[in-house]
This record gives sequence, structure tokens and C-alpha cells, in this order.
Amino acid sequence: MPQGAGVGESMSMDEPTQHEIQRWLVTASLSGRPEVELMRGFCDRCRSHGLPLSRGLIFIDTLHPIFEGRGVRWDEHGLSEAELIEYGRTNEGEAAANWRRTPFYWLLENGKPDVQLRLDGALPMPSTMLADLAAQGHVDYFACVHRLESETTIGEMDCVYSHWTTRRPEGFSDIHIKALRNLVPALALAIKSAALAKIADTLAHVYLGRDAGQRVLSGRILRGVADPINAILWFSDLRGYTAISDSADPAELIPLLNDYAEAAITAICNAGGDVLKLIGDGVLAIFNEADASDAARAALRAEREFRNRIADLASRRTSEGRPTTTAYVALHSGTMFFGNIGSHERLDFTVVGPAVNEASRILSMCRSVDRDLLVSTEFQALLDPVAQAQFVSVGRFALRGITRSQELFTLDPAIRLGGAPARHYERMLAQTG
Repeated sequence: MPQGAGVGESMSMDEPTQHEIQRWLVTASLSGRPEVELMRGFCDRCRSHGLPLSRGLIFIDTLHPIFEGRGVRWDEHGLSEAELIEYGRTNEGEAAANWRRTPFYWLLENGKPDVQLRLDGALPMPSTMLADLAAQGHVDYFACVHRLESETTIGEMDCVYSHWTTRRPEGFSDIHIKALRNLVPALALAIKSAALAKIADTLAHVYLGRDAGQRVLSGRILRGVADPINAILWFSDLRGYTAISDSADPAELIPLLNDYAEAAITAICNAGGDVLKLIGDGVLAIFNEADASDAARAALRAEREFRNRIADLASRRTSEGRPTTTAYVALHSGTMFFGNIGSHERLDFTVVGPAVNEASRILSMCRSVDRDLLVSTEFQALLDPVAQAQFVSVGRFALRGITRSQELFTLDPAIRLGGAPARHYERMLAQTG
């Protein structure tokens, strides 16, 4: 038995045992097990076969608008427990300084695949992470970096990082280290596979919307394939955006668009809607619930939350000396086609049809009649009598490019002024959940 090997470890971590763990990882990965289950199953199997793990961490950078990456942490005290973590950017400030003090950074800088470090004496590098592990009683440390070929990288996903510790007084033996070198690459591949699936889901959700993204990922990618749906259409854009863009500091335009888009998108998503498209300062969304009346009420709740968020934005941006505005919203109901439009090189998953054109024309009428919200006759007809009573007609109009005239409605102006009418409207929306 090699020096430092524990009783039975040469038998338990032999090649057939390692192949068994690798086969389990392949099967679990192909079946779509999430990262937490992969890490938990890996660590449990390693420990049951004599590998004295006390803590493990594996993570990978990803492609996400908020997080730099995600990983899984496992600790022996939790036995079968593992924890998913998502971390922010590490390219500036204190986060960058902490990253440069890690063994992972040392491995990258020195082109090494792994490193073993003792933690029960003077630490080999001034790492807060290593100091914390040592203080918790971990004796030996093994870190790995598995690099991906440049052709396979997506965003910053260029490596899979992991580290492993033990409280065994003798530390990891040569057999333990050899087993980790054989086993961790299979786990890294499984984690990469799970991360790629998560990236696909994130990109589809962020760029196409929840419903459209799910349809695309389920295989609805053929050009010209579209489903007829009855839904509520939301069109909105910013009041006076052209004038703002002409007069404001150009550096302010993107932050302004982001602030108001976030207000609209958050309100729509909170109410169960699905944002399909951002068109400059405009937003196209649908509310596609089984009950059209429920969808209409959801759209009104979204519009109300949007107004509240705009008010908060105005207060904050005014205090910062930055430009503010308000928004127009048009709500319409009708039948449309929801699917793939475009060419073989570029497809757009969106809604098309006469109802979409009408909603766009109704939004244009907001400026003509100076109302921040207009809803169509078809939309208003879906509301119950209590909700209908909150709206007043602004007249019948011939919409550009639409063969029939349309009566349009807006909220009773008293509601926008606050007080009892506004509170009554809020209660009405809260009751229609």
C-alpha cells in the first residue's frame, strides 16, 4: 500500500470503482440531472468508496446578463446536501482582488492543471479562501482547472474550476489525488453540459420571452409554422422620446431606455404577461391566459404597476438631475398568429395579424388624443361591469390602414389624480386575481 493510504482505500478506489462513478455521471448527465444532484451524487459515491472528502466546490463561468457564473458547493456536514451558487462579476474592485488571490488564478497564470496545498501550516499564498478553509479544520486542499477549447467556449465559459478538501490528518494520499484526477473531468463535463442547457434556456427567455422561448426550445423552429391564438396585446412607448434623444446627453439615452424598459418588463412579467419585442423605446407583449377576461385584468394590473414604477423612476431620476418621461400604453384583444417569421438565416418568433396592426394604430392614437392609456372595444368588452365602469369613451376613430372605425376607451381621469377613485381602482384590480 502506498505511503499515507488509508485502510481499504487501495481496494475501494480501484479502476473498476472509478469507472462505475464515471458511468453514473454520464448516465445522470444524459438524463438531465441538475448540477446540485450531480455534485451530491458524485461526492456521496466518492466518500462511500474511501475518498475522504470534507468539502467540494465546482463552478463554471456562463453567459448571463446578471451573473458571471454558477456552481455547486458541497460539505460533509450536510452529508447528502449540496448548494447551488450564482456569483457576480469578478473583473473589477474587491471581487477582482479576491479572485487574483485564489489558487485558481495562480493555476491560470502558471498554465498548470491542478495543485495540492497543505492547510495545516503556513499557507502557501495569501488567500482568504484558503485561510477560511484552514480555520474550519480542513487539512489538505486540491484545486483543478479544466480548460475548454476556444471553439467550444460561449461567453466567458472557458474553464471548469473545482477544489476539494479533506480533514484527514495525513491529507490526501497519492491514491486519492490520482482518483480525483481521473474522476473530476467526468464531473466537469457533466457540469458543463448542465450549464449549456441553462445558457440555452436563459438566452431563449431573455431574448424571446418566456412563452416564445419555451416554444422554440421545444422544437417550434420551422419557418412559417405559427399557431393561431386569442390574446391580449400590449403596445407601449415613451412620451416625447424623440425630443429627449435630440436634447439629452447621448450617454444618458441607454440608461434612460434601460430604466423605463425595466419598469415595463417587470410590471408585465409580474402580471403573467410575456414580452415579445423591444422596438427602440417601445414594448410589445401579450397576455395569453386560458380565460380572456383573466388576461385582460392581468394587463390592467401590469399597466397600473407600470405607472407606479414610472412615478418612482421620476422621483429618483429627478433627484439625480437626469431626464424623465412617461409612457403611452395601448391594450387590445384579438386573434393573431404566434410563430416563426423570416428567412432561413434569420427568424423572429412573434405575433402577426390584423389585431397586431390595430394595437399599433391604437398606440399612435394616444398622442392624438393625449391619453396615456387607450383600450379597444374588444378589450373593454372582456371586463366585468365593475371594471368597465372605470373607463370612459374618448370617441370613435378611423385608424390608419384599418378598414373599420374603432371606439376607444381610457381610464376615468379621476383615477390618475389619486384619492378615493384611485384607491377604489386599486382594490378592484386586487380583487380580480
